[in-house]
Amino acid sequence: MIQIDDTLISLDLIKRYFCCDLLQCKGACCIEGDAGAPLEEGEFEKLRKILPAVWDDLSPEAKAVINKQGVGYIDIENDVVTSIVNGKNCVFTCYDENGICKCAIEKAYREGRIDFVKPVSCFLYPIRVKRYKYYQAVNYHRYKVCQNAEANGFQKRLLLYQFLREALIYKFGEEWYNAMDEFRIRNEEL
Repeated sequence: MIQIDDTLISLDLIKRYFCCDLLQCKGACCIEGDAGAPLEEGEFEKLRKILPAVWDDLSPEAKAVINKQGVGYIDIENDVVTSIVNGKNCVFTCYDENGICKCAIEKAYREGRIDFVKPVSCFLYPIRVKRYKYYQAVNYHRYKVCQNAEANGFQKRLLLYQFLREALIYKFGEEWYNAMDEFRIRNEEL
């Protein structure tokens, strides 16, 4: 375990290799699962605000779900999550010409139409952050659909935390990320 500020971090972040391979998984992390993406405080309102900018990129089924229940709901664990279509796709998914599932929010962000990249839980995936009373636990969620990403990361010699550099800095700040990097360099034999 690594501790930086109020975070307890799994060593998997500096020991496991990872690099998404969308040609292999087709964006399955936005489709698979039993609930929508967890939302942090304030993200539900951000999604409602940016909805008009992404509306045309959404499927007719997603639009129907949003019209009926909104951009999110409270799941069985009492967490606010994004709405999903037919128990699978996040309502904010869209598909490219190769059938790869992508995020309509991130697409709009990359095109400069909005200033919100996507929910933090999506940006950080496959890292999951769980808040407790006195600390946050930062863990690697190993998921069968990401096996190719692990092999791809190994081939590229790209560690999980390095792959998610932008997202980790977005969530925790550059100083936090640099502390993680320094810890890995000092403890390479772990």
